Amino acid sequence: MIPSGKALARQITSPIPAMGQPVVVELGSGTGAFSRAIQERLDGRGRHLALDVNERFTALLAERFTGLDAVTADARDLAAILAERGFGQADAIISGLPWASFRQERQRELLDAVVDALSPEGAFTTFAYIHARQFTPARRFRRLLADRFEEVVLGRTVWANLPPALVYHCRRPQH
Repeated sequence: MIPSGKALARQITSPIPAMGQPVVVELGSGTGAFSRAIQERLDGRGRHLALDVNERFTALLAERFTGLDAVTADARDLAAILAERGFGQADAIISGLPWASFRQERQRELLDAVVDALSPEGAFTTFAYIHARQFTPARRFRRLLADRFEEVVLGRTVWANLPPALVYHCRRPQH
């Protein structure tokens, strides 16, 4: 996989509040394609918690970004990880997880963890590659989003990304 580009990173991080001290969670942080954009939007404010199951990636991010709390963990444990750090819920959750590659049960478990960890006023964003939208796992994921969020808005296609992608902007989690 090619790391996501700057244009996609800008769009997926757009819901991060411009003021205050938001708690921002990044799921599937990988090598940091979205981490830099999150750090730029926060500009020293709030908290940035980045989760990945790959310990090498979290170690790399911890070295690269001083304002980031990199955790090697499964996203299904998000609520417990937030609680350990004294955070109630996240204001924004940005996902780089490969949703279309997960089986149905894992998609459900991960989305349930997102909904449980997101504040009622919070935003969840994730992306999908244009070429994969017609496949069954991607269509199933879109239905799961609609079941778990009152509002799901599809962003414009990011043609500058390789491969081209689009962003799902989700608000008002349905607990």
